[in-house]
Amino acid sequence: MTYQLRIKHTTGYHYEKGAMASFNEARMTPMTTSEQYVLRSRLEISPAPWSYEYRDYWGTTVTSFEVHDPHADLTVVATSIVDTQEVPPKPQAIGWDDLTPDVQDEWCEYLALSSWVAPADELQQLLDPIRATAERPGDYALAVVELLHSRIAYVPGSTEVTTSAADAWAAQTGVCQDFAHLSLGALRSAGIPARYVSGYLHPSRDPVVGETVEGESHAWIEWWDGEWVAWDPTNAIAPGPRHVVVAKGRDYGDSPPLRGIFSTAGGSELFVGVEITRLR
Repeated sequence: MTYQLRIKHTTGYHYEKGAMASFNEARMTPMTTSEQYVLRSRLEISPAPWSYEYRDYWGTTVTSFEVHDPHADLTVVATSIVDTQEVPPKPQAIGWDDLTPDVQDEWCEYLALSSWVAPADELQQLLDPIRATAERPGDYALAVVELLHSRIAYVPGSTEVTTSAADAWAAQTGVCQDFAHLSLGALRSAGIPARYVSGYLHPSRDPVVGETVEGESHAWIEWWDGEWVAWDPTNAIAPGPRHVVVAKGRDYGDSPPLRGIFSTAGGSELFVGVEITRLR
């Protein structure tokens, strides 16, 4: 199964008393990977900035830009057309002995238990017996994501971007970012390299061609099993043609869609909107 999706992602800030200048980075350009191909991508920024584009350490396309004129609003619109496809199931390929020091050295960044992802003590007590009985890393990974999906309630707006995995576990609620951080911490605590993936998700299980719907910024994970294996812990599914990859990294801190600093005498308000259309 293949889809062609058009994604329009609008975000930015309204400044209560205007901004004299702002300096930002946008990570809103989808990746071309073995599972998806970017046909077209355009980033429109208002007011018109000075900008340049580069690829960061994690392979994400970043548009860095500066606005030096006074402005009341900053608006960034990313429009992309992406071909996606079903991802064939990947076999559980490696055993625990295959997570050698060389493998752990190669993927050391994806083993760090930062404050974003470190498991709460109570969760770790549940993870240890799973690790002890799992025959392979892949068995452990699937058992972990099943546990988290059954224990954590998905409640939009229940957490913030600064919420840690331990905080989400304590509340027993979260959003996709929290499910991803919880899963990453559980996998890394067992020595399995795992990384954060962000992008978009078409909300319909059977998207209608030509229909524009309110889409979602979304987050999921990949773990190392001889190759990278993706999983969407929020929805308990393997990512497929409804998922569009934009950025990868250690956690949310490596992949925010828009991040920067600005000069203003007042506050600011973030606005976000995502529209997705299946073209074919």
